[in-house]
Amino acid sequence: MEVTRRRAVRVVCRTDDGRVLLMCWRDPVDGRHVYEPPGGGVEEGEAEIEAARRELFEETGLGVDLSEERAVEVERDCVWAGRRFVGPERFYGARLPSAVDVRPAGLTASEGTTFSGSVWVSPEELGSLKGVLEPPSLASVVEELRELERRDPGAG
Repeated sequence: MEVTRRRAVRVVCRTDDGRVLLMCWRDPVDGRHVYEPPGGGVEEGEAEIEAARRELFEETGLGVDLSEERAVEVERDCVWAGRRFVGPERFYGARLPSAVDVRPAGLTASEGTTFSGSVWVSPEELGSLKGVLEPPSLASVVEELRELERRDPGAG
């Protein structure tokens, strides 16, 4: 299997009542559904936080404040479309008062054919999704971001 090493970013959008936004994608090779926070690869010369803002807007239409102080890095290893992707992925936290409808504002052609929608889920529901959760440690990432927010509520 081809291995691609890349830097990537994600944005964990969390509501005041704790729900988290997940995007759902259908893998074009094996048909499985994958749930993950909005995000994607960092382009050449692009700062990670700018990539996070761009990816969030492209996939959800949302523009939210992000802070370098509210970020957790995870070493990712996942399979998508018959390729294995490995590398560091920075997760930024974003707080919203409540769940909002998201409307992709800039999906690529291939993303448009694999996008299956979005859902807002409670942390308890993360383990019961009918599909693959990426990263599998997302509940821990959400908790780490909540802790950063508690320590510095003014950031972001």
